[in-house]
Amino acid sequence: MKAFATILTALAAIDVASAATGYIHNERSSSSIRRRWTSTNPYVSVEGSVCTVKPMGGGQDDGPNLLYAFNLCGSTALINLPGYYTVNTVLQTYLTNVEVRLTGAISYVPDIEYWSPASIYLTYQNATTYWFFGGSGVTLHGGGTIDANGQTWWDYYAQNKNAGIAGGSSRTFARPIPLTVGNASNVVVDDISVINSPFWHNFVYQSTDVTYSNIQIRSLSSNESAPAANSDGWDIYRSSYVAIRDSNVQNGDDCVSFKPNSTYMTVENMICNGSHGISVGSLGQYAGETDIVANVYVRNISMSNAQNGARIKVFGGSNDTKSISGGGIGYVKNVTFQDFVNDNVDNPIYLTQCYSSSAQQCQDHPSTLSISDVHFINISGSASGLVPNNTVATLECSAECVDITASGTQLSPKNGTVGSGKYLCANLQDESTLDFQCTDVPITKG
Repeated sequence: MKAFATILTALAAIDVASAATGYIHNERSSSSIRRRWTSTNPYVSVEGSVCTVKPMGGGQDDGPNLLYAFNLCGSTALINLPGYYTVNTVLQTYLTNVEVRLTGAISYVPDIEYWSPASIYLTYQNATTYWFFGGSGVTLHGGGTIDANGQTWWDYYAQNKNAGIAGGSSRTFARPIPLTVGNASNVVVDDISVINSPFWHNFVYQSTDVTYSNIQIRSLSSNESAPAANSDGWDIYRSSYVAIRDSNVQNGDDCVSFKPNSTYMTVENMICNGSHGISVGSLGQYAGETDIVANVYVRNISMSNAQNGARIKVFGGSNDTKSISGGGIGYVKNVTFQDFVNDNVDNPIYLTQCYSSSAQQCQDHPSTLSISDVHFINISGSASGLVPNNTVATLECSAECVDITASGTQLSPKNGTVGSGKYLCANLQDESTLDFQCTDVPITKG
């Protein structure tokens, strides 16, 4: 990998400089390995610029030893994590030019009493996280697993629902995110599994130039009465130049969701099963707040057994200056969904400016967050039939949406043929840019 090659070059340069300046702490005559640091922790070993953490075993908390290694070897180094690590300590790391090679597994202890108040608070929708992964020039890879043991959380949540507003977590029952790339730049996460999350699996928070590839996500409850809740694969917030590629998601909520102020996003070559779709939004939730999503390109998506395929969700307007259920301003602009193959999907195409708002609210107070320059290209496959009247797509705007296009559409209703499905539209500026015939309908509840 390019990032790893850069790290290795930097490591070599530093070791040469260390030899010239006497920076070396120890040197073993039997090898050329030089120690840049000395570890006083028996579970953290150092060889040259490589720091390795040994698990304690027996269910003991490895969190403090991981933090020790991240602090000791936090600049121009390789941190090697080959074992199974039990973690019951919040991880907050800021690394510079570091490769984290996780070939083993990190398993968070399902201790609600500890994690709910202790996990790091991230403001948006009351989200919190187990691991705030910050810094610059960082690679996390190795084929390993991050397991959040979410069943305990799902069971508790099913009996004690306190989800906040519009699917958020809560300050009294926080459900942490396994991995948050936050306040970071030039980060690569590759070949990692993130499973059994109490809430969203990955969060990109106030970061730029972040790439995910070959990520495996799976959260499926063993208790039918306590399904995995709010199990988004990725949520992206106040970030730019984020790419997600070549990954497989099995969950029960958004496969990928672009939250407020996400720009220059690329998502491609994804398999999403059981999800709520690739979603722009939700946006415009908070009155007076400005939300922007722009320059988004999504292509080559396999969407199966899902609620939605390609989706944009925006709240309606509000006359309440303190509203937390609509009235935000901003825009969605320059979004392309291309090459979606849908299989048993309720809404293969779904655009709404009335998300989580009543039809009356949207009629009285149309959305103040505009949608324009949105393109659906080669959207194919079958609807599930859950939406009545053979509906295969819904494009409903409470304020007028501009420059909405569709080409290469090949959608069929359940047990129907391509072209026999119904396309519901409301308040589009120009329906002639669509390659299907709209049935104009009044706004319904989003």
